[in-house]
Amino acid sequence: MNFNKVILVGRVASDVEMRSTASGQSVCSFRMATNRVWKDKSGEKKEDSQFHNIVLWGRQAETASQFMAKGSLVLIEGRLQNRSWEDKSGNKRYTTEIIGENFQLGPRSGEGTKAIPQQKNKQENDEDIPVIEDGDEIDIKDIPF
Repeated sequence: MNFNKVILVGRVASDVEMRSTASGQSVCSFRMATNRVWKDKSGEKKEDSQFHNIVLWGRQAETASQFMAKGSLVLIEGRLQNRSWEDKSGNKRYTTEIIGENFQLGPRSGEGTKAIPQQKNKQENDEDIPVIEDGDEIDIKDIPF
């Protein structure tokens, strides 16, 4: 059995670039940043950030370009895809992308998001997503669902 599935939660790290193929299909791409926080053996807090190239197609691309902006929190579900091409100098180049199959926008923070229609329950929109660090004990009361 083969399995190629990626689920990421992070922040949009670049402006969403919208394009159309020659056949008229919408496609957008953007970079996404994820991070992890942990404590090393001496107890010092460490942090590492990773950047990912994301590609969305069709209606999802149109929706993303309309509502996502740099800094937006987003959950992406998709698959890994490797591509290769030759650059202008004739060198073979490679890239790994995440082809998004589903995405979900995070809560609005007021900054870093494009205009989204107002929702009635403002308190729910302003809640921060809790950060659980490696080595922390998880309390069932802290799980938001």
